[in-house]
Amino acid sequence: MSAPLFRVSPFVTGLRCLLCGTSYGYDSLFTCPRCGDQGILDVRYDYAAARGPLLENLHERPYDLWRYRELLPVSPDHHLPHLQIGWTPVYDVHRLAHAFGLRKVYLKDDGRNPTNSFKDRASAIGVLKALEYGFDAIACASTGNAASSLAGLSAAVGLKSFIFVPERAPQPKITQLLIFGATVLKIRGTYEQAFDLCKEACDAFGWYNRNSGTNPFLVEGKKTAGLEIAEQCRAHIPDWVAVSVGDGCTIGGIGKGLQEMKELGLIDRIPRLLGVQAEGAKPILTSFLTGNDLVPTPTDTIADSIAVGTPRNWRRAIAQVKASHGQMTAVSDGEILEAMRVTARLGGVFGEPAGVAAVAGVHKAVNENIIKSNESVLVVVTGNGLKDIQSARQAAGTEHVIEPNIEALAVVLAHAEKKRSAAP
Repeated sequence: MSAPLFRVSPFVTGLRCLLCGTSYGYDSLFTCPRCGDQGILDVRYDYAAARGPLLENLHERPYDLWRYRELLPVSPDHHLPHLQIGWTPVYDVHRLAHAFGLRKVYLKDDGRNPTNSFKDRASAIGVLKALEYGFDAIACASTGNAASSLAGLSAAVGLKSFIFVPERAPQPKITQLLIFGATVLKIRGTYEQAFDLCKEACDAFGWYNRNSGTNPFLVEGKKTAGLEIAEQCRAHIPDWVAVSVGDGCTIGGIGKGLQEMKELGLIDRIPRLLGVQAEGAKPILTSFLTGNDLVPTPTDTIADSIAVGTPRNWRRAIAQVKASHGQMTAVSDGEILEAMRVTARLGGVFGEPAGVAAVAGVHKAVNENIIKSNESVLVVVTGNGLKDIQSARQAAGTEHVIEPNIEALAVVLAHAEKKRSAAP
């Protein structure tokens, strides 16, 4: 690997292992040399030095994730991608709050990012790090969203992208990859097997590895959602922030972003984190509840984006949930499908299964008295429902096919009204 082609971010002080605590200089390390693959690294900053430059002119900056440059491991020399990433809207959804029996429910719709998912935040950092270290190609393994975001961001900056996906990845996500010009490699196996092959290929062919489970820089892009939540909700910080959990990077990043905004004095308290896994893929929840090290498990859920049986960043996820005095839970596929319906019909936001798993988790947490009726919750909807049309069709129901006359229409309307009246 060649030396970095750009200057180092002036506020990054180095990397620290989340397992053993060993500190390292700013480098291209992915995991701790002492701890191996278990030693996930965390990027550290000089917050005292960053505070002044960041806050003194924050109100004048563009509303995207790059407004937080001082808290990102990105060189000041970089020409940034032209795509609008981040600063996704936060909606105050009264009808959903009423249905759940809560004081307030907010939805942060990250399906509004360029490739319609939260993962664009991480890929934006990933492609810049690849350029910084002199790579012309980048790769990742993904169940779908990380892949499509990498393909789109690679196209924006002129990198070749190689994407490893498990065979079960939804076709709309595969189509996104292909339209962006990525080389798509569908693996006859699991996400974990795709992940391992991707790492081997990066070593063999000299590609930059974007996998956020082990690449410490990618989590820094994900934390921008936490930075945004703090700024967007500064006047009404929610009691809870609910996030779907697969590899652990997303909730870990959001928690770090919220902590950093408190460190900088922009907010005076940190919301409690609610981590939500699918019942068919919940190894992090099991570890959280038992206090034991994570045990890999098979996965079986429609929420493909969080169907991770061997999550690499589980320690970061659990540490952030515990630091916020939060909780974790798991929801069934049936609860996820119901969340797709209520999020769309009561909130006007169309989320994919993994994107609304956290909505289902909030409903369950309310029923279990984890979240109290006088509390407020912000849910991060991590992906757009068009990512998985098959699940959306399953959640939505079927259309009415009628003859082109008013009598046929009247019969259908009467039947629909009778059905609505009978609903609980």
